[in-house]
Amino acid sequence: MKPETAAKKLGVLLDATPDDFRASPVTRDELAALQADPPEWLATLRREGPHPRGVVAAKLGVSNSGLARAGITDPLTTAEIKALLEAPPAWLVEERSRQAGVRAEKRRIAERDAERAARGDEGRGGGGGGAGV
Repeated sequence: MKPETAAKKLGVLLDATPDDFRASPVTRDELAALQADPPEWLATLRREGPHPRGVVAAKLGVSNSGLARAGITDPLTTAEIKALLEAPPAWLVEERSRQAGVRAEKRRIAERDAERAARGDEGRGGGGGGAGV
């Protein structure tokens, strides 16, 4: 697979990986080995960053769209993320609230659908009320 794909699967920023990682394709076995026993460079990247957009969004508890609305386009380090969480700016408070609302709505819809499915299963069962004599 391409180094870009491997970096994404590893949850790291491609530009921060070593040159030899970026220079050649990564086999599935090599990827599995990196995941099972990460080398120091990978452990350091995962721990300290810089982190790709999806990881930054997850660590901040917001969506990728929320980062875009806030104008966060560059990768952030773990230290930068911690600083934002310790003293959250107004945009972060708003986006986390928005994300909590989205999650609550998804839960509500899932519960509603499960309830409908349960009711639908109860109502089935061969009745028919046909005229019988």
